[in-house]
Amino acid sequence: MKRLLALMLAVVMITAAVLTGCGSGSAAPAGGEGLKVGFIYIGTPGDVGYTFAHDQGRIYLEEQLKDKGVTTAKVESVPETADSEKAIKNLIDQGCKVIFATSFGYMDFVEKVAKEYPDVKFFHCSGNKSNETNFVNYFGKIEQARYLTGIVAGLKTKSGKIGYVAAMQIPEVIRGIDAFTLGVRSVNPTAVVNVKWTNTWYDPQLEKSAAEALLNEGNDVIAQHQDSTAPQIAAQEKGAFAIGYNSDSSKAAPKAYLTAPVWNWGVYYVDQVQKILDGSWKAENYLGGMHEGVVDIGPMTDLVDADIKAKVEEVKAKILDGSLDVFAGPVKDQTGAVKIAEGATMTVEEQQACKWFVEGVNGKID
Repeated sequence: MKRLLALMLAVVMITAAVLTGCGSGSAAPAGGEGLKVGFIYIGTPGDVGYTFAHDQGRIYLEEQLKDKGVTTAKVESVPETADSEKAIKNLIDQGCKVIFATSFGYMDFVEKVAKEYPDVKFFHCSGNKSNETNFVNYFGKIEQARYLTGIVAGLKTKSGKIGYVAAMQIPEVIRGIDAFTLGVRSVNPTAVVNVKWTNTWYDPQLEKSAAEALLNEGNDVIAQHQDSTAPQIAAQEKGAFAIGYNSDSSKAAPKAYLTAPVWNWGVYYVDQVQKILDGSWKAENYLGGMHEGVVDIGPMTDLVDADIKAKVEEVKAKILDGSLDVFAGPVKDQTGAVKIAEGATMTVEEQQACKWFVEGVNGKID
């Protein structure tokens, strides 16, 4: 009888545990190990690009808050499909109470999972969806840094033709091209930025082929919104110059690399996790800039002349003191029509919906 009662009690306890774990729709507790933070990446940190920049932010988060028991977990090479939903739930099952989903295409899946797990906080990078409780989007004013790198390209080009290898035809990429071109034309009014789309975030072979095509068409500086260093390598092989993206990738193409717009994601990650720890966190969308330190222009190499560096620093100071908004009007589109009137600037909502190129861009948006 005692054995029977013990067996029945064990069955009841196991059943209760299963029901608690599967039926509540909430994350498992961290189990006394402190706050665990999960990250999902579209690529791998080894790309020295977009994912690398996010992973540097994750590492910085651990370093800054390790004394407070913060740990992290990550899942790499997660496609922008329903697989991202599985990856998020896997991290939650591991005890993560905070999730950073770092690519645009994860947005709808994050929104769905956030409804299922109300006690987990979700952060989605570069999107435009959120709620008022546990799901926010975050990004930075990378257009500020892109404008500055446009100045470098505009003063460095000899042909007046600058190539741009672009990933997806979404507002984030389009307004980046626009900001870069405005920077180019602020110092070289007749220069043209020629765009080729790859329609992928990360495909080194395709990125390099697009860059090679631009180089063969006479572009002597190559810029990019891509995750790999392949366009920079292509530029080096052709004796041209390159503007990178996401992080300092000068080692990949030292004879071509000039500088890059770079991300410092750790600034935001530490701020948000600290607020969660001290109980002051609110569900607020974020768009930080150079002033907050989340974006910047990377170190300019010795291939950039001293007078160009001085010009960049002069304009950077104006961005930092608020006297220059890179999207301040008047700004015309490709047809010559005024899109941003004098005295006006693009609102955040307009930037998130931007589907037009500024004057000076040679490219099409489908």
